[in-house]
Order: sequence, then structure tokens, then C-alpha cells
Amino acid sequence: MLDMNFIRGNEELMRNTAKWKNADFPLDELLEWDDKRRELRQETEGLRAERNALTKEVERLLRAGEKDAGEEAKARVRETGRRLDALEPALAEAERRCAELLLLAPNPVSADTPIGASDRDNVELRRCGTPAALGFAPRDHVALGELHGILDIPRGVKAGGPRSYVLKGTGLRLHLAVQQLALDVLESRGFTLMDVPVIVKPEALERTGFFPAGKDQTYELAGENRWLAGTSEVSLVSLYSDEVVEVDEPLRLAGMSACFRSEVGSAGRDVRGLYRVHQFSKIEQVVICCGDAAVSERMLQEILGNAEHILQLLELPYRVVAVCSGDMSLKTHKQYDIETWMPSRGAYGETHSASNLLDYQARRSHIRHRGEDGRLQYCHTLNNTAVATPRILIPLLENHQREDGSVYIPQALRKYMNGLESLEVCGPAVSVEE
Repeated sequence: MLDMNFIRGNEELMRNTAKWKNADFPLDELLEWDDKRRELRQETEGLRAERNALTKEVERLLRAGEKDAGEEAKARVRETGRRLDALEPALAEAERRCAELLLLAPNPVSADTPIGASDRDNVELRRCGTPAALGFAPRDHVALGELHGILDIPRGVKAGGPRSYVLKGTGLRLHLAVQQLALDVLESRGFTLMDVPVIVKPEALERTGFFPAGKDQTYELAGENRWLAGTSEVSLVSLYSDEVVEVDEPLRLAGMSACFRSEVGSAGRDVRGLYRVHQFSKIEQVVICCGDAAVSERMLQEILGNAEHILQLLELPYRVVAVCSGDMSLKTHKQYDIETWMPSRGAYGETHSASNLLDYQARRSHIRHRGEDGRLQYCHTLNNTAVATPRILIPLLENHQREDGSVYIPQALRKYMNGLESLEVCGPAVSVEE
């Protein structure tokens, strides 16, 4: 959410932001309702002051024995009350409409954010690692998972419907190993590990900017007015709503949770395998810091570096891209994506997303801190994936496969895999051509 005075003082910026983000933001309608709200508020406050003064006048006149004048003043009190009764519903409606429309206001992007229409306009910043020249026709992660008996998609679909899966045996251990690696890295870097609710109230989704725009991506629990979160960011930020927090040192939070997304609008996209599924697990980094742009920029680079470090431990080639305006959500001020090389796609695929939201979420959530001058001000919030699985299993299996079908286990994961160095094929491996 943005401050209304900021919007009024930056109309051109807000129009451009809506255009750059492809956002349906009715700025003119908001300004009209805000004008109406201001007029009605001024009028009602004037009438309340008049009624209070008249009430005191009635008391004075009656104490002075001026009964007729007192009755006349009483009549004026009643008339003022009737005028207030007529105005207050209109004021309440204007305030309601302003609040609704403010939720649609997009967060302006940073000066170094590329302006573009879609992910095709994201700008590559750097690459780390070089995709291996495998020297043979590689299997994709589904074929590798089936070969090793660690992935069963047909039975997953039988139980859960499309975009469902089952991880079995060593596949489950691998799924848990990458999560534990991420948790250990973050804990060593000062993050508080947290297991948080994934069933959340609608207010939590609204406070964090996932509602109203992302409502169609979220599963609702019928009849309960509660929803399944698509990221632990929702709960981690909401834990501190309506609080004044101490952020001399930023709050570094690491949430471990199951996540659920409906993937509306993705019909026909990434239908094979584990790239786009309805249920997954994620270790999420969330930072709440002081409302200083230099500090939140520094924290953005920190959480991005944490994710890169985890990918380096997994020995995976990746690239970092600056996300363009048209590929951002309403709430994001600045965003980096990390895309990891996936041989089956012959391309990099998104595995991480790091965002600085400035005070956008904190205003909605009413999370504040005291500045150096002792005054309350809104915090800044940031988030980034540490690891999301099973998607990370795609590059992990595909990049580390060998011609015989075996899969190398990176050194950093072995202590979580009982020392296992590779997934070996039981019996002769069937070639891709066969």
C-alpha cells in the first residue's frame, strides 16, 4: 500500500508505474473518491465540533435558567445530528472505496529496474558456472526419476490430479537434503528458523500484497474464510503486523513450509514433470529492516548472495537477471531472479526470486520502528527463496547425470544423505534412444 499523499504528489509516476507493470490501477477514480472523502471528512468534523459546542451551550443555558434559549439550542443540536446522520454513511462509503482502490496501487520500481513488458525483457547481469557438455543425449528429470525409482507422477496424479507427484525413497531424502542444507546455511548467517502456518486468514494475504490481485492463484478452504499460502512470506511478515519492532539489526527470518498455488493461467505450460506443480516445499528468506533505502538495498544483495551460495554448494550453473517492470508484481520495488540451467529445457529456468518491497507491505501490515529521532516510521520488507523443491531437483538430477544413468550427489548434500555419493542404476541403464 502507498501513502495517499505520495500518490497525489506523484500522479505522473503512478500512471507510468501502472503502464510499466501492466497494472489495472484506476488512479482517476481513486483521486475522485479521495476528493469526496476529504470534503465529507471536513464537513463532518465541522458538524461534530458544532454539535459539541451546542451541547455545551445547552448545559450553560439550562444552568443559567434560560429554559427557552436552552430548548432552542437543543433543537439546533438535533438538527446538527440529523445532518451528521446523513453525511456519515457517505463518508464511510468514500473511505471504504478509497481503501479498496489503494490496494490496487502498484509500488513504483527502482531507478535501475529495466522497463519491459514481460520476462523476455529481463536483463542478464551475470552467470556463475558453465553448463557441462554432457557428450551424450541427456535424460530429463522425469526419466531419471523413473529410472532410479524415486519419482512417480502417474500415481501422484491418481491421488491428487494434474500437476501432482510422488517422491519416493532416495527422492524424498534428496528433497529433504536440499532443504536442510538451506536451513543450515541461513542459520549460520544469523537467520531465525521458523515453522509457520500455511493456512492463513485473508487479512494476512491482503497485508502482504497477495490479495486482491493474486486471489485467483490461491486455494480457499471452503466455508472457513481461510486460505492456503503460496509462500511462508505471508505468515512471516504477518507475525509482526500491528507491532513496533526493534530493527537496529534487521530481523532475518527463514520460514520452512509447504506451499500451494493454483497455477491459474498456466494451462499447457510446463505440464511435464516437476517445474510447475500445485504443492511444493520452500525455505523462504524474509527480512524486516529499518525504513532506509540504503539498508534495504544492502539486505537485498545479502539475501540474493545467500541463494547464490546455496546453488554453488549444489554445484549448479545459474545466472542472475534483473527483472523488468512488466514481469513484476504490484508489490515489488526491485527484483532479481536466479535461473538455473536445466538441460532438458536447453535453457535456464527460474528457481529463485529476490525482492525489495520498501514499505509497501509494512504500511499494509502496520509494522513500524522508531527512527533515530524517536519518531515512528514504517519498516522495509524483503524476501527471497533459499530453495524451492521439487523444482530444484530438476537441475540437480539433470546437470549431475552420467551417461550410464547414475547421478552424482554434490559434496554438500552427502552428510544429509548418509554419505551417499551417487544414485546408481540397478541393472543396465536403458539409453534415451531406446
